[in-house]
Amino acid sequence: KDYATNVLSFPAEVPEGLPKGVKFPLLGDLVICAPVVAREADEQGKALNAHYAHLTVHGVLHLLGWDHEDDKEADAMEQLEREILAELGIADPYAGEG
Repeated sequence: KDYATNVLSFPAEVPEGLPKGVKFPLLGDLVICAPVVAREADEQGKALNAHYAHLTVHGVLHLLGWDHEDDKEADAMEQLEREILAELGIADPYAGEG
């Protein structure tokens, strides 16, 4: 892509031989572009913190193996995002999209 995106997910490649028994394994890294997120939140009429929460959830789902390469995958991933965000008290980020 020839433009800045809002969030990138980089899965961790944990080397073999690291100590076992880690309670919370490293999933990877998320990179969130603050200027893009601020612009999108403003353009979409969303609260900035809600948009950050949505993109964080979206990115973590990618680290967990979710994707949206086709409509079926996108629908399933978006539904899970809605459910997680609702648990956090955040409105449906896709409401109003056609």
